[in-house]
Amino acid sequence: MTNKLAQTWDLDRFFPGSSDSPQLAAWLDELEREIAGFQSRVAESAAPSSAGEAARPLVELVEQLQRILKQLREADSFVSCLLADNQKDRKAPVLSGRVKTLYADFQSTLTRFDQLLTGTADDVWAELLAEEPLRAVAFPLAERRALAKEKLAPELEALINDLAVDGYHGWGDLYNTTVGQFRMVVEENGEPVELSAGQAFNKLHTADRSERERLFGLWEAAWADKADFCAEALNHLGGFRLQTYKARGWSDVHKEPLAINRMEARTLAVMWEVIERSKPMLVRYLQRKAQLLGVERLAWFDVDAPLGDASRKIDYDEGAALIIEQFRRFSPRMADFAVRAFDNRWIEAEDRPGKRPGGFCTSFPVAGETRIFMTYGGTADNVATLAHELGHGYHQDVMNDMPALAQEYAMNVAETASTFAEMILADAAVRGAADDEERIVLLEDKIQRAVAFFMNIHARFIFETNFYAERGRGLVSAERLSELMVDAQKLAFCDALSSYHPHFWAAKLHFYATEVPFYNFPYTFGYLFSAGIYARALQEGPGFEQKYVDLLRDTGSMTVEELALKHLGVDVTLPDFWQSGVDMALADIELFLQLIESKV
Repeated sequence: MTNKLAQTWDLDRFFPGSSDSPQLAAWLDELEREIAGFQSRVAESAAPSSAGEAARPLVELVEQLQRILKQLREADSFVSCLLADNQKDRKAPVLSGRVKTLYADFQSTLTRFDQLLTGTADDVWAELLAEEPLRAVAFPLAERRALAKEKLAPELEALINDLAVDGYHGWGDLYNTTVGQFRMVVEENGEPVELSAGQAFNKLHTADRSERERLFGLWEAAWADKADFCAEALNHLGGFRLQTYKARGWSDVHKEPLAINRMEARTLAVMWEVIERSKPMLVRYLQRKAQLLGVERLAWFDVDAPLGDASRKIDYDEGAALIIEQFRRFSPRMADFAVRAFDNRWIEAEDRPGKRPGGFCTSFPVAGETRIFMTYGGTADNVATLAHELGHGYHQDVMNDMPALAQEYAMNVAETASTFAEMILADAAVRGAADDEERIVLLEDKIQRAVAFFMNIHARFIFETNFYAERGRGLVSAERLSELMVDAQKLAFCDALSSYHPHFWAAKLHFYATEVPFYNFPYTFGYLFSAGIYARALQEGPGFEQKYVDLLRDTGSMTVEELALKHLGVDVTLPDFWQSGVDMALADIELFLQLIESKV
């Protein structure tokens, strides 16, 4: 690793010139021609009547489909990076619109391609999937075939995809534009300073409670000012989804997100049931933290407040070195990946105006690289976010040599790899604490994550479920959205807080992600699933590294129930597995409370 790390990413590696890149323009032109050719070939093809040579046209279509999929991802990832990197770039949204149009054209053709799958007799289909090259992508193809049977006629699904460009994704674009215009003015050294959403969010975690309260008030007020725009976008996103589900005859709003995440409804229900039963211990922690902060009950802005030295600034290079060191203790391959990411400028971390909030990792499958986006402000939470996104990147890295369809893993298992990376870092820090004072601070940082996954994420799931119930009866006002948000937060936090975050629904971009409905419960799944994997890694030591890689490589080719059974030998439709993961978090709380009492 180099001595001084750059904090801006290298995007010219893919398409030099940012949004003015002639190479990108040529790429999109070629992609448009490729999709048109795919459309023609699909229209001229018929379902195979037998395996062998008669199935050759279908095999060639699958190969072309995967080639287009990788090319689309390459362009989409690049444009997503442009949008996040500089929200004043007026050309990036135009490029994004074109990529979405290409995606819509491709998806519309896939609905007709699905007819070839559903039109193939079951015995022929089984024979086709038993042989290469289709055997390598048998699971995603079979998944497409099964889901196609539950959807509308291909021409109607194609129409939905076409209308979605402006009638669905357009509302997500409106939200992104709104966030890009977000400004929060604070006073620093007697002078007013204008902060972007990402910069403002990092300011909310100061150790000074009065300052934290003041900044949170400004944050709430700033989002209240944007609430009408956000409510408009959220209502129409939700309305589009509900109308699509209605046309398909789907009555359960969770059907699509469960299908996307390849998990059963029972698995999700059992996970939340186990968490609900375990919340009294989390409430004990919240009550004890309130005492430590000298308040009767924590306010929303206190939940993530640092204790002790956790508030110190961590230099970016120091954070990177810490991540690499701890990754290497578990997996040299994972550490080597992190070194490549830092040295080759795969990470955009600079704290500057004009960036969107949040963090993400996106893949460039043609180049075989990833890019990570965040705003690094030097907090312990920033270091955890960096490790989290590197976990995503490592997941993709071990799958780069696989067929494109086999790389299509669901969000919940994607969050497994990222959360696992966070656990490596957090657990190692606690074990290496110099004394009980430092151990308390580090434990509390770990526990904050459990509170986030068990309570904050649960609030988002409750809110979104209730929002769709009301949206089915008509538009939901901004005021009512705030009421639904507070009600969900009270329920998820067992009403243990003195105040809440009414405009969280406006500030959290996950509610506006058009690609993934219910962008919430997969985080909790990933946290607990990774806890089980981490426990197994501790038990087996260095020999588990290859088993972990094998598990990650299977994430695009199995349901989560099958994945857990094959690689961990557990049934995730039963409470025992989930309880074991929750118990690991509860043990941290028990130790934290014991250490605190010993200091009183």
